[in-house]
Amino acid sequence: MGNPNRNLLVLLRNQFMNRQAIEQEVESINDILLQTESLQQFCIAHELVDRNHITSKSKKILNAIRMAELKPFRFLICKN
Repeated sequence: MGNPNRNLLVLLRNQFMNRQAIEQEVESINDILLQTESLQQFCIAHELVDRNHITSKSKKILNAIRMAELKPFRFLICKN
């Protein structure tokens, strides 16, 4: 799996880790981040409010975030 273009600062408690162990640690961190940064996880963590209506439907949330700016009286709320 290719690494995405990101900068990671990894602080290690063990100064005697070899290069392969460090690369494996970074790959594991990348795998975790790829799972948590997915659109599916984004939709699970957010709700779309439209005046008096609240929806958790993924399709509506994804359509709303694709726009440069939300329509009036629409709000994206993080459930966390």
